[in-house]
Amino acid sequence: MTAYIRAEKLCVEFPIYENSHRSLKNTVMHLTTGGRIGVNGSQHPVVRSLTDIDLDLREGDRVGLVGHNGSGKTTLLRVLSGVYSPVRGRLQMQGRVASLLDVSMGMDPDATGFENIYLRGIMDGLMPATIRAKTDEIADFTGLGDYLNLPVRTYSSGMLLRLAFAISTSVEADILIMDEWLSVGDAEFSAKAEQRLGALVSKASILVLASHSPELIAKVCNRKIHLEHGVILSDTRLEAAPVSLA
Repeated sequence: MTAYIRAEKLCVEFPIYENSHRSLKNTVMHLTTGGRIGVNGSQHPVVRSLTDIDLDLREGDRVGLVGHNGSGKTTLLRVLSGVYSPVRGRLQMQGRVASLLDVSMGMDPDATGFENIYLRGIMDGLMPATIRAKTDEIADFTGLGDYLNLPVRTYSSGMLLRLAFAISTSVEADILIMDEWLSVGDAEFSAKAEQRLGALVSKASILVLASHSPELIAKVCNRKIHLEHGVILSDTRLEAAPVSLA
Protein backbone atom coordinates (compact mmCIF):
# COMPACT_ATOMS: atom_id res chain seq x y z
CA MET A 1 0.00 0.00 0.00
CA THR A 2 1.43 3.35 -1.07
CA ALA A 3 0.91 6.19 1.40
CA TYR A 4 -0.23 9.56 0.10
CA ILE A 5 -2.09 12.76 1.05
CA ARG A 6 -4.03 14.72 -1.55
CA ALA A 7 -5.98 17.87 -0.77
CA GLU A 8 -7.85 20.03 -3.27
CA LYS A 9 -9.24 23.49 -2.45
CA LEU A 10 -9.48 22.58 1.25
CA CYS A 11 -11.28 25.18 3.39
CA VAL A 12 -11.87 25.29 7.15
CA GLU A 13 -14.14 27.85 8.78
CA PHE A 14 -15.25 28.47 12.35
CA PRO A 15 -18.58 30.29 12.86
CA ILE A 16 -18.88 33.34 15.12
CA TYR A 17 -22.18 33.57 16.96
CA GLU A 18 -21.94 36.27 19.66
CA ASN A 19 -21.91 39.99 18.81
CA SER A 20 -20.06 39.27 15.63
CA HIS A 21 -21.71 42.17 13.81
CA ARG A 22 -19.64 44.78 15.63
CA SER A 23 -17.05 46.12 13.23
CA LEU A 24 -14.56 46.90 16.02
CA LYS A 25 -14.62 43.30 17.28
CA ASN A 26 -14.24 42.02 13.74
CA THR A 27 -11.22 44.26 13.23
CA VAL A 28 -9.58 43.15 16.46
CA MET A 29 -10.18 39.48 15.67
CA HIS A 30 -8.75 39.97 12.20
CA LEU A 31 -5.55 41.36 13.72
CA THR A 32 -5.15 38.79 16.48
CA THR A 33 -6.09 35.58 14.68
CA GLY A 34 -4.44 33.94 11.74
CA GLY A 35 -7.73 33.47 9.92
CA ARG A 36 -9.75 35.97 7.93
CA ILE A 37 -13.17 37.29 8.87
CA GLY A 38 -15.84 36.48 6.31
CA VAL A 39 -19.36 35.13 5.90
CA ASN A 40 -20.57 31.69 4.88
CA GLY A 41 -23.37 30.79 2.49
CA SER A 42 -25.99 31.65 5.14
CA GLN A 43 -24.38 35.05 5.72
CA HIS A 44 -23.16 34.09 9.21
CA PRO A 45 -19.78 35.56 10.18
CA VAL A 46 -16.94 33.02 10.18
CA VAL A 47 -13.21 32.90 10.72
CA ARG A 48 -11.59 31.28 7.69
CA SER A 49 -8.63 29.36 9.08
CA LEU A 50 -7.69 27.58 5.86
CA THR A 51 -8.47 28.77 2.34
CA ASP A 52 -8.10 26.72 -0.87
CA ILE A 53 -5.32 24.46 0.39
CA ASP A 54 -3.85 22.20 -2.31
CA LEU A 55 -1.46 19.42 -1.25
CA ASP A 56 0.09 16.43 -2.94
CA LEU A 57 2.30 14.51 -0.49
CA ARG A 58 3.88 11.20 -1.45
CA GLU A 59 6.18 8.58 0.03
CA GLY A 60 9.48 10.09 1.10
CA ASP A 61 8.07 13.57 1.72
CA ARG A 62 9.23 15.16 4.99
CA VAL A 63 7.19 18.34 5.08
CA GLY A 64 7.88 21.24 7.43
CA LEU A 65 5.01 23.69 7.96
CA VAL A 66 6.20 27.20 8.82
CA GLY A 67 4.47 30.50 9.55
CA HIS A 68 3.62 32.78 12.46
CA ASN A 69 1.27 31.78 15.29
CA GLY A 70 -2.24 31.61 13.86
CA SER A 71 -1.10 31.05 10.29
CA GLY A 72 -3.09 27.80 10.03
CA LYS A 73 -0.35 25.24 10.69
CA THR A 74 -2.06 23.48 13.62
CA THR A 75 -5.45 23.68 11.92
CA LEU A 76 -4.03 21.90 8.88
CA LEU A 77 -2.43 19.25 11.09
CA ARG A 78 -5.76 18.68 12.83
CA VAL A 79 -7.55 18.29 9.50
CA LEU A 80 -4.98 15.69 8.42
CA SER A 81 -5.42 13.94 11.79
CA GLY A 82 -9.22 13.83 11.42
CA VAL A 83 -9.91 16.24 14.30
CA TYR A 84 -11.44 18.92 12.06
CA SER A 85 -13.54 18.41 8.95
CA PRO A 86 -13.18 20.81 6.02
CA VAL A 87 -16.28 22.78 5.04
CA ARG A 88 -15.28 22.66 1.38
CA GLY A 89 -12.77 20.88 -0.77
CA ARG A 90 -11.57 17.31 -1.00
CA LEU A 91 -9.13 15.33 1.14
CA GLN A 92 -7.82 11.87 0.28
CA MET A 93 -5.36 9.97 2.46
CA GLN A 94 -4.01 6.45 2.29
CA GLY A 95 -1.90 4.80 4.98
CA ARG A 96 -1.95 4.42 8.74
CA VAL A 97 -1.91 7.83 10.43
CA ALA A 98 -0.28 8.54 13.79
CA SER A 99 -0.89 11.95 15.35
CA LEU A 100 1.45 13.35 18.00
CA LEU A 101 -0.42 16.64 18.36
CA ASP A 102 -1.50 15.97 21.96
CA VAL A 103 -0.06 12.73 23.28
CA SER A 104 -2.04 13.02 26.55
CA MET A 105 -5.42 13.26 24.78
CA GLY A 106 -7.82 10.50 25.75
CA MET A 107 -6.10 9.48 28.97
CA ASP A 108 -8.57 8.40 31.68
CA PRO A 109 -7.41 9.84 35.04
CA ASP A 110 -9.33 7.23 37.05
CA ALA A 111 -7.91 4.27 35.12
CA THR A 112 -4.52 2.75 35.94
CA GLY A 113 -1.50 3.11 33.72
CA PHE A 114 -1.97 -0.41 32.38
CA GLU A 115 -5.66 0.24 31.71
CA ASN A 116 -4.79 3.42 29.83
CA ILE A 117 -2.37 1.50 27.63
CA TYR A 118 -5.28 -0.74 26.65
CA LEU A 119 -7.79 2.10 26.24
CA ARG A 120 -5.48 4.22 24.10
CA GLY A 121 -4.64 1.20 21.99
CA ILE A 122 -8.34 0.66 21.28
CA MET A 123 -8.73 4.36 20.41
CA ASP A 124 -5.82 4.03 17.97
CA GLY A 125 -7.59 1.16 16.23
CA LEU A 126 -5.43 -1.70 17.51
CA MET A 127 -6.79 -5.18 18.07
CA PRO A 128 -6.80 -6.37 21.72
CA ALA A 129 -4.22 -9.08 20.93
CA THR A 130 -1.89 -6.46 19.44
CA ILE A 131 -2.24 -4.27 22.51
CA ARG A 132 -1.47 -7.15 24.85
CA ALA A 133 1.63 -7.99 22.80
CA LYS A 134 2.89 -4.41 23.13
CA THR A 135 2.00 -3.81 26.79
CA ASP A 136 5.22 -5.14 28.34
CA GLU A 137 7.39 -3.14 25.95
CA ILE A 138 5.41 0.06 26.60
CA ALA A 139 5.52 -0.48 30.37
CA ASP A 140 9.27 -1.10 30.31
CA PHE A 141 9.89 2.03 28.22
CA THR A 142 8.02 4.28 30.68
CA GLY A 143 10.20 3.20 33.61
CA LEU A 144 7.20 3.74 35.90
CA GLY A 145 7.26 0.26 37.44
CA ASP A 146 4.53 -0.36 40.01
CA TYR A 147 3.02 3.07 39.41
CA LEU A 148 1.37 1.55 36.34
CA ASN A 149 -0.98 -0.27 38.73
CA LEU A 150 -2.17 3.06 40.19
CA PRO A 151 -4.75 5.52 38.81
CA VAL A 152 -3.23 8.04 36.42
CA ARG A 153 -4.64 10.90 38.54
CA THR A 154 -1.95 10.08 41.12
CA TYR A 155 0.83 10.71 38.57
CA SER A 156 2.92 13.84 38.34
CA SER A 157 2.74 15.69 35.01
CA GLY A 158 6.11 14.22 34.04
CA MET A 159 4.98 10.67 34.78
CA LEU A 160 1.81 11.18 32.76
CA LEU A 161 3.80 12.51 29.83
CA ARG A 162 6.12 9.49 29.99
CA LEU A 163 3.19 7.11 29.79
CA ALA A 164 1.41 9.05 27.06
CA PHE A 165 4.57 9.31 24.97
CA ALA A 166 5.34 5.60 25.31
CA ILE A 167 1.84 4.66 24.17
CA SER A 168 1.65 7.18 21.30
CA THR A 169 4.99 6.17 19.82
CA SER A 170 4.53 2.41 20.17
CA VAL A 171 2.82 1.98 16.79
CA GLU A 172 4.60 2.48 13.49
CA ALA A 173 2.74 4.68 11.04
CA ASP A 174 2.80 5.38 7.31
CA ILE A 175 1.87 9.03 7.91
CA LEU A 176 3.19 10.86 10.98
CA ILE A 177 1.64 14.19 12.05
CA MET A 178 3.57 16.34 14.57
CA ASP A 179 3.20 19.82 16.06
CA GLU A 180 6.75 20.72 17.14
CA TRP A 181 9.31 18.15 18.23
CA LEU A 182 8.43 16.38 21.49
CA SER A 183 10.70 16.82 24.49
CA VAL A 184 9.87 14.50 27.35
CA GLY A 185 11.03 14.10 30.94
CA ASP A 186 14.45 14.20 32.57
CA ALA A 187 17.76 13.89 30.72
CA GLU A 188 17.90 10.09 30.86
CA PHE A 189 14.35 9.53 29.64
CA SER A 190 14.61 12.38 27.14
CA ALA A 191 17.56 10.62 25.46
CA LYS A 192 15.50 7.43 25.11
CA ALA A 193 12.53 9.41 23.83
CA GLU A 194 14.66 11.25 21.26
CA GLN A 195 16.01 7.97 19.88
CA ARG A 196 12.55 6.40 19.75
CA LEU A 197 11.02 9.44 18.06
CA GLY A 198 13.81 9.56 15.52
CA ALA A 199 13.26 5.91 14.64
CA LEU A 200 9.51 6.51 14.27
CA VAL A 201 10.09 9.46 11.94
CA SER A 202 12.64 7.54 9.88
CA LYS A 203 10.26 4.63 9.33
CA ALA A 204 7.25 6.76 8.38
CA SER A 205 6.55 7.12 4.66
CA ILE A 206 5.31 10.70 5.07
CA LEU A 207 6.04 13.23 7.83
CA VAL A 208 4.15 16.50 8.33
CA LEU A 209 5.79 18.63 11.03
CA ALA A 210 4.88 22.16 12.13
CA SER A 211 7.70 24.05 13.79
CA HIS A 212 9.08 27.52 14.52
CA SER A 213 12.64 26.18 14.40
CA PRO A 214 14.44 26.74 11.07
CA GLU A 215 17.22 24.44 12.28
CA LEU A 216 14.80 21.58 12.94
CA ILE A 217 13.09 22.03 9.57
CA ALA A 218 16.47 21.98 7.82
CA LYS A 219 17.56 18.89 9.75
CA VAL A 220 14.41 16.79 9.39
CA CYS A 221 12.55 17.96 6.29
CA ASN A 222 13.07 17.86 2.54
CA ARG A 223 10.15 20.15 1.76
CA LYS A 224 8.93 23.40 3.35
CA ILE A 225 5.41 24.85 3.11
CA HIS A 226 4.91 28.44 4.26
CA LEU A 227 1.42 29.30 5.53
CA GLU A 228 0.10 32.78 6.32
CA HIS A 229 -3.51 33.63 7.22
CA GLY A 230 -4.60 30.14 6.18
CA VAL A 231 -3.13 30.36 2.67
CA ILE A 232 -0.09 28.58 1.25
CA LEU A 233 2.44 31.24 0.24
CA SER A 234 5.15 28.88 -0.95
CA ASP A 235 5.95 25.18 -1.28
CA THR A 236 9.65 24.56 -1.75
CA ARG A 237 11.94 21.57 -1.98
CA LEU A 238 14.92 21.85 0.34
CA GLU A 239 18.29 21.32 -1.28
CA ALA A 240 19.88 19.13 1.39
CA ALA A 241 18.33 15.78 2.28
CA PRO A 242 17.47 15.43 5.97
CA VAL A 243 19.85 13.45 8.13
CA SER A 244 18.76 10.18 9.71
CA LEU A 245 17.38 10.61 13.21
CA ALA A 246 17.31 6.94 14.15
